[in-house]
Amino acid sequence: MSFKRNKYKVLKQAVSKELAQFVYTYFLNKRRVARFFFDIKWINPFAEEWGTWSDEQIPNTYSHYCDIAMDTLLQGLHKKMEKETGFKLQPAYSYARIYKQGDILHRHKDRYSCEISTTLNLGGDPWPIYLEPSGKTGMAGVKVNLDQGDMLVYMGCELEHWRDPFPGKDCGQVFLHYNDKTKKTAKDNLYDTRPFLGLPAWFKGFKLPPKKK
Repeated sequence: MSFKRNKYKVLKQAVSKELAQFVYTYFLNKRRVARFFFDIKWINPFAEEWGTWSDEQIPNTYSHYCDIAMDTLLQGLHKKMEKETGFKLQPAYSYARIYKQGDILHRHKDRYSCEISTTLNLGGDPWPIYLEPSGKTGMAGVKVNLDQGDMLVYMGCELEHWRDPFPGKDCGQVFLHYNDKTKKTAKDNLYDTRPFLGLPAWFKGFKLPPKKK
């Protein structure tokens, strides 16, 4: 399947099931620790380096912008993404969630930093994603099932994508976002405007001091 022609592509075993399970277990453990820290007020509930339950898109569900492990996946799959898409890419950011029963991902298109996006199934109960390859709004869409370690790559700003209500208990997904490096607008958006990978959102637009000579 040509990614440039179809605007999406499924990569079977983009990472091994063993690696996906390792990352999923890590993220489950981090959720548990974060919940404990928040509940005993050991950390501020807005301390984003531990994740959040206040994501407006999926309220009360554990989500994490640019966890260092997830940003490392973003970095590690960079070359594979270039090969599979045919684009010269630069990393933007990662975003991970552990969905819970009843969660819904409403139909939407993404912001510029998600120009070329992925959803990688880390583990848990299966939950299909739908997308509309024609780019038209409100169409029926294509159903995509992902096994553990599988990854859907798609043009996030062009294709509507969504998920129906989740019937399972937990489902771990990480979204890896890239930009087309050849576009003039890409340079100013490297790492979603953070100085480097792994930094939380409040470092967007932060300028590092010049290196001393």
